[in-house]
Amino acid sequence: MTFFGLQWGASAMMWLLPLMALPWLSHSQSKVVAWSQFVPDDPLSDATGFLLKLLASITIASLILALAKPYVPEKAIERVGNGAEVVILVDRSRSMDDPFSSRGKALAINRTVGKGDSKRRIAKKYLLEFVDKRPDDRFGFVLFSNKALDLLPLSYNKNSIRQTINASALGKGLSETNIAKAMITAAEMYGKETYSGSRTVLLVSDGGQEFSAENKQLITELYKRENLTLYWLYMRSTTGLRIDEESTDDSWAKTPEKKLHKFFKSLGVPYHVFEIESVKSFSEAIDTIDQQQKQPLIVEEIIPREDKSSPFFWMAMITMLLLAMAQFYTAWGVKKAHE
Repeated sequence: MTFFGLQWGASAMMWLLPLMALPWLSHSQSKVVAWSQFVPDDPLSDATGFLLKLLASITIASLILALAKPYVPEKAIERVGNGAEVVILVDRSRSMDDPFSSRGKALAINRTVGKGDSKRRIAKKYLLEFVDKRPDDRFGFVLFSNKALDLLPLSYNKNSIRQTINASALGKGLSETNIAKAMITAAEMYGKETYSGSRTVLLVSDGGQEFSAENKQLITELYKRENLTLYWLYMRSTTGLRIDEESTDDSWAKTPEKKLHKFFKSLGVPYHVFEIESVKSFSEAIDTIDQQQKQPLIVEEIIPREDKSSPFFWMAMITMLLLAMAQFYTAWGVKKAHE
C-alpha cells in the first residue's frame, strides 16, 4: 500500500485513523445560564480550545501512522564507477595447506591447517585486502577441488564476498583438482549477466592440470565470447624453474603447470601469470592487478530499505508535550484563581 509516497508494512493499522476524531466528540462542559448575555465572548479561549483539539488529533494520527510501519522500499540505482567485475577462483586442493617457505616444505607432512603461513591463509588475507580496496567492483566466487562450487554469484555486497572468502579458508583441502570445471563455471556466471564493463577471472592455484580437448575448446569459446581477462596467481614452490623459463629437459615442458600456462597463452584473451613465491610477491601481484583493472564500469548500487516511522513518533511526542504543558498551565491557573 502506498500513502504519502511511502510503503506501509502494517497497513491494516490505517483503519484506526478515524480515532483522530475523538477529541472533537468530547462531552461539552458548557453550563445552562438564565441569560446568554451573561457569558462573555472570548475568541482567545475558542481558538485555544480548537488548537488543543487539533493537537490531540495530530497525536493520535501520528501514533497510528508510526505503528503502520512506514518505509521507503529498497531500490537499485546505476552510476558510473571505476573498476571491474571479478570472479575469484580459489583452489582448495590439499597442497594449498602447505606453507610457502622451503623449510616449511620439509615439514609439509604436518599440514599447516589453521595456521597463518599456509598458502590458503595467505591467499585469504590478500584477497580480502583486494576486495576492500575496490569499492566499485562486483565480485563472484568459485571454490574448486575435484568439483567447482559457485559459492557466490556476481554481487556488489562486499560483506557477502568477505564472508565467502573467510569461509573458503576453513577445513582441510581435498586430494583432487579440477581447474577446467572452475574456469567453465566462472565464464558461465558472466554469461548470465548483462555486460557492464571490464570482466576478470582471477585464478588462485598452486598447481596445473592438462585439459581435455573438449574442455579446451569450450573454455576458448566461452572466454572469447564473454570478453574475459584472465589472471593466474600461481603459488609455486621456492625451488624449480620459473613457469616462463624454457628448458632442454622435456620433463619440465611436460609438467601440468607448464602445459596449463601454454594453453592460457593460446586462449586469445588478455592473460597474465604471477608466480607467487612469498607473501611479498602475492602483495605485489594484487597491487598490479588493482592498478590494471580500473576501467569505467556501470555500477548498480543498492539503496537499502529505509524505515520512516521515526518522524511520526517524533511528531506524536512533540504534540503530546504541548498538550501536557497546556494541562499543567490549566492546573496552575485554577490554583491561582482559588488563592
